[in-house]
Amino acid sequence: MIRHYEAANGENGSMNALRRLNVIATVLHLVQGVVILVIANDFSLPVTSFFWNDAPNNRLDITRLDRMFDVSVAWAAALFLFLSALFHFIVSTVGRRTYENEISLEQNRFRWVEYSVSSTLMILTICLVFGIGDVAGLIGIAGANVAMILFGWIMEVINKPGREVWWTPFWFGCIVGILPWIGLLIYLFGPGSEMPKFVYGIFVSIFIFFNLFALNQWLQYRKKGRWSDYVYGEKVYLWLSLIAKSALAWQLYGNTLSA
Repeated sequence: MIRHYEAANGENGSMNALRRLNVIATVLHLVQGVVILVIANDFSLPVTSFFWNDAPNNRLDITRLDRMFDVSVAWAAALFLFLSALFHFIVSTVGRRTYENEISLEQNRFRWVEYSVSSTLMILTICLVFGIGDVAGLIGIAGANVAMILFGWIMEVINKPGREVWWTPFWFGCIVGILPWIGLLIYLFGPGSEMPKFVYGIFVSIFIFFNLFALNQWLQYRKKGRWSDYVYGEKVYLWLSLIAKSALAWQLYGNTLSA
């Protein structure tokens, strides 16, 4: 009975710590998003289309390149910060019971839904900065990133605590997740590319962060050290999300959005 009480007390303590961390993440994401909108300029980048309007041939007619619409970089940065703030607020308040029940089952649907939108917005913003503006290309990149996140979600749903781990969703997620970065790499080092130095910084830093999310899940299911406790991995996800989004937002501000 004493052991049961200690276990329950320890679980409550972990959940309370998670709630505090989610509240902190809510505030930090929200404040940064507001600050970005207040201090940033109106720099925007185009989303384009290119239509043959003819049978396929080997002629490239620049006049057929169409500027469909512009994307405000400040609003893009603020939006992925606001999305995180919203979901952290939900799991701290109205969705707290569902969130904590799922954490006890070693799952978190809120995380995967949020990542499927916010991380996709992040990678699309990076694409625009790199000069990838074709609407069909952006849709394909968005689809690959969403698929990566959904494979991560499947990994959690299908693998129940105490059972042998089925790694296929994890590896499928890694395969589709690398595709947008291959596209970015082509633009980074393609013929005639003269990217400013900050673009290389964005590529390296955010690529590392994206892979740290995968590493965190791998460590969770390998039960390595402190990752044997699912809650520890959840806290790592929280910090990684906050740092990655903050890093990208302020790199964008410092190099494209400052007056």
